[in-house]
Amino acid sequence: MLQTLWVSSPGSWALREPDCHRDGKQTRWKCGFVRTIIRHPCPRHDSKGPGKARMLKKIQICLCFFFVSVILYEISLLSSCFFSYMPMSKQFLTPEQVLNLGKSIIFLETTERLEPPPLVSCSVESAARIYQDRPVILFMKGLTNDTALDLNSSYAAFSLLSSMKNVFIFPLQMETVFQETPLLQWYNQVVPEQEKNWVHVSSDASRLALIWKYGGIYMDTDVISIRPIPEESFLAAQKSRFSSNGIFGFPAHHKFIWDCMENFVLKYNGNIWGNQGPFLMTRMLKAICNLTDFKGTEDHSCQNISFLNPQRFYPIPYPAWGRYYEVWDKSPSFNHSYALHLWNFMNRNRKAVVAGSNTLAEKLYKAYCPTTYEDLIQNAELKDFRLSEDAA
Repeated sequence: MLQTLWVSSPGSWALREPDCHRDGKQTRWKCGFVRTIIRHPCPRHDSKGPGKARMLKKIQICLCFFFVSVILYEISLLSSCFFSYMPMSKQFLTPEQVLNLGKSIIFLETTERLEPPPLVSCSVESAARIYQDRPVILFMKGLTNDTALDLNSSYAAFSLLSSMKNVFIFPLQMETVFQETPLLQWYNQVVPEQEKNWVHVSSDASRLALIWKYGGIYMDTDVISIRPIPEESFLAAQKSRFSSNGIFGFPAHHKFIWDCMENFVLKYNGNIWGNQGPFLMTRMLKAICNLTDFKGTEDHSCQNISFLNPQRFYPIPYPAWGRYYEVWDKSPSFNHSYALHLWNFMNRNRKAVVAGSNTLAEKLYKAYCPTTYEDLIQNAELKDFRLSEDAA
């Protein structure tokens, strides 16, 4: 909590309400109840001698040092001032209120399932740990406003994720999301039951609308965050001259995202997988940039959009996706990566992280989503216990 201190005339008191700031604009966040009052020290001529004056000066210096230390400490807490109070009140916040905080990390679940599997839980947890001063939001289509999500939820992943102070789980209401975007007309005309790729197409559309309206970073639910992404406007190269849409970030109302939404509608073909996803991002980027091959680990930039090297998110390319579920003689360091995409779409045999398997994926869980990993171990132990009970 940052206290702003007004220096007043000698002998008077000064107090100002604490404020938080985001992007240079004052917001209404209340960061606490502490008030700091400082009496302005003013050296005066003391007729009783220099000894008392020196003592007063030392006291003044000590007090100044003390209050400066307090202010510096509170500045260090500023970035997380909002979330330090969230566990008590976040259940009463709406999606718009959270998204309007800015710089959200957004995940989408466009199936009807209500129990996020371990990889989804790991993705959200890892993001919450890496971006502790930012809201991390999981939108789920299967939820309704009447669905109770609390710490006593019967869904283990809900309890796990809800306990994190900067994680929010909201229903995904597409008609609301698409309001005031080019996608609304398309959504009102499309028939989901006749769309063979509806889960993916609806996700492609929703992520564009949310990032355009509110800004932030979108991530697929099979992306494990390992360090902060330093860019604000970026696309992730899956390979040279080809962009993914599994992770990207832009400020609100960015023209590139608006153009993508318009092209989404203009070139819509739901029968072609990826036409509204990575192929859309790639053709829109090619329309404004002269894409070249990557050399080494450098990133490319065009019109203030960073086109990030495949090493940033795809150091293991999709043909080799199974290597995440193998045991490595020496685990890679991923020193050039911000996050890792585990290619769950390719995982049709549903390979999973198994406790004690020593696979690369298990090591990633241990390092970046330890709470999910602990839950995984407990569930495995419970399953083994039940099997032994049945066999007895």
